[in-house]
Amino acid sequence: MRWGDMDAYGHINNVQIVRMLEEARIGAFGPPKGAGLPGIEPQVSLFNDVPDGTMALVVDHKIRYVRTLEYRNIPAVVQVWIGAVKGASFDIHYLVQDPVTGEDCVRASSHLAFVDEATGRVQRLTPEQKERMAPYRH
Repeated sequence: MRWGDMDAYGHINNVQIVRMLEEARIGAFGPPKGAGLPGIEPQVSLFNDVPDGTMALVVDHKIRYVRTLEYRNIPAVVQVWIGAVKGASFDIHYLVQDPVTGEDCVRASSHLAFVDEATGRVQRLTPEQKERMAPYRH
């Protein structure tokens, strides 16, 4: 959590929550191929192990604010896992918790698909991609 993420009510603003979800997703599964400079390898290399010309795009977000996430000067706890895996898309789920009390603050999911950059068409998930996701499904 950053000081600037707080809104006038003293809790983390809903727009910043979406940014936190993005950071958790990239931290867990890697940045899109060709984005930024090399860093540490993610636990599951999902987004940076796609063929050239493939984009990992968010199709939809669902967010349930269970309770306000008050600003603290320590990181929030974000659990991340894979949900449904379909032929051409998959879900990533998140649970954001208060780092001191452990209380659930946000339950969310992002629906993603791999898209061919040249044609804009959704690509079917490969067996290797599905296999890479399997240990992280709940």
